[in-house]
Amino acid sequence: MKKNASWLNRFFMVLVFLFLYAPIFVLIVFSFNDSQSRTVWQGFTLRWYAELFRDRQIMSALSTTLLVSLLATLIATAAGTMAALGFFNMRKRWRGVCMTVNSIPMTNADIVTGVSLCLLFVAFFGGWEAFAGWCNGVQGLIRLPSRLHMGFGTLLIAHITFNIPYVILNVMPKLRQMDKNLIDAAQDLGCTWMQAFWKVVLPEIKPGIVSGALIAFTMSVDDFIISYFTAGSSASTLAMVVYGMTKRRISPKINAISSLLFITVLTLLIIVNVREARMEKQAARRRL
Repeated sequence: MKKNASWLNRFFMVLVFLFLYAPIFVLIVFSFNDSQSRTVWQGFTLRWYAELFRDRQIMSALSTTLLVSLLATLIATAAGTMAALGFFNMRKRWRGVCMTVNSIPMTNADIVTGVSLCLLFVAFFGGWEAFAGWCNGVQGLIRLPSRLHMGFGTLLIAHITFNIPYVILNVMPKLRQMDKNLIDAAQDLGCTWMQAFWKVVLPEIKPGIVSGALIAFTMSVDDFIISYFTAGSSASTLAMVVYGMTKRRISPKINAISSLLFITVLTLLIIVNVREARMEKQAARRRL
């Protein structure tokens, strides 16, 4: 009975993975098809990848995506780490409240977050227009722009906003695992608070910071809905360009873009999981 149950479990597991990844596998295979047909294989080619890298619109969107993702990752990692330290030093009751509030953006629907940020920016721009008009009328030394528009700046702010909770969620467990007496011991030995942070706290929570940064970068590269509502008309991410291409005749270049995005995200997730597995093994060895 146990052998039959084990065989059935493996069979259903294979079916689940086929259901999840068979469409992606087909997409990757047809990104090398020497034809625009999405059903008939007519030979192997790298033509669509070459055309992909010659497409200025796609390359511009790719550079915007990478720049936004890198900047959002750096800023969100720094802000999330500081926020995690603040949560950790709170009383247990308030820490639980803050962690619950921190989890809301991750469980909230992306479309709600995107629309909310869009409305926030529109309201801020309206207030800024009134303030700039008043300020320019009072003095003439500094001329403030009367109108602001959504673009790269709003896109970056939106990505930072939804990345911070993921960083906090990865750093907090490392702070809980850290011995609270290490900071006091370092200060007793002559370290200032800042020296204790850089030489004691930071090395202890570094694995959590790196994992949070990798997840934040992955989320930024993969995001579409929030970017769609906050980018305006002057900035476009790679996901937005792909969405625009699907409204017209579907080009095999979309298969090539999607394949590269899937491989990039899969690689980052593998790195995160391998790091976590190594950290768990190291922690187990230390306990022994």
